[in-house]
Amino acid sequence: MNVNSRASTAGAPSPTARALRTLEILQARPGGVTAGELGERLGVTERAARRYVEILREAGLPVESSRGPYGGYRIRRGARLPPVVFTEAEALGLVMAVLDGQPAAIDPADLVGLALTKVIQALPESVGRQAAALRRHASAAPDRQPARPDPATASALVAAAADGLRVRITYRSRPGSAEWQAEVDPWAVVVRHGRWYLLCHSHRAGALRTYRIDRVLAAERTGHSFDPPAELDAVAVLEENLGTGWEFGTRVVFDAPLDEVAPWIRPPMGKLEPSTQDGGGCVLTGSTGNPDMYAQEWLAAIPLPFRVEGGPELRKAVRTLAGRLTAAVTGEPTGGNPES
Repeated sequence: MNVNSRASTAGAPSPTARALRTLEILQARPGGVTAGELGERLGVTERAARRYVEILREAGLPVESSRGPYGGYRIRRGARLPPVVFTEAEALGLVMAVLDGQPAAIDPADLVGLALTKVIQALPESVGRQAAALRRHASAAPDRQPARPDPATASALVAAAADGLRVRITYRSRPGSAEWQAEVDPWAVVVRHGRWYLLCHSHRAGALRTYRIDRVLAAERTGHSFDPPAELDAVAVLEENLGTGWEFGTRVVFDAPLDEVAPWIRPPMGKLEPSTQDGGGCVLTGSTGNPDMYAQEWLAAIPLPFRVEGGPELRKAVRTLAGRLTAAVTGEPTGGNPES
């Protein structure tokens, strides 16, 4: 076998994978599929397509055939099939995705870990053995800042968005803060970098808002319907609005061109625009519910000159951080009034 022929066949699907694909096609076409159509969908000859049908029959699946110009193959009506069938690659990919998204699923006692156990147990023995081994021998570091919403709450918001029904949410902005309620039109649920957000129109604020679903304590339908914006790009709108509507305003001026600053700015930090003043700098305006985090994790990571012009809460947080860093180098306690 020469190199070119080996390269052309190295990524070809296995007979098992093609047999499973055959099953998917038959399930999607209950009226029947001819051998020619199967071969075309699978990218093989009619003879090979018939062989994959025989593989399914040998596995005990009730595949019927009929002759004639309109004949073909179909799953026998009323037959009960396995609800989920995975190839080995699909099963391993699923386990990896679960562990990547929720490291706690390593533990079978975890809620998602329990569900993963059930999926693995339902797999064919050879595939399940590989998936179980991956789950058993993989090591997953716990998330330092887990923010997973309650599944029932997330499901309720998704259902309300799908049905176009307003909900009344009970919300807490951060641990220790007071709870409050608002009626919102849930436009969409968006998952971004491991965080679940509700993109909505808040009747409490009379404006577009984004709320973290892990901070939604309750969601109750009100019975009022709504129409979401036409052709809504939920991800793009979320990105544009993550830095708005928070408690503390922010304004940061950079003494560097916008194209140099932009790669360091995350959407939740606010909107970056060219400065109207001479000098070619730019201005970042937004808001935050956590000035300390804004200063320590976001601004401190930007290796470009800037000055914080507002608001007072962010200026205080930056001043406190600067004092701590100075003390770490000089060994002297910070002095002065952090409010000044």
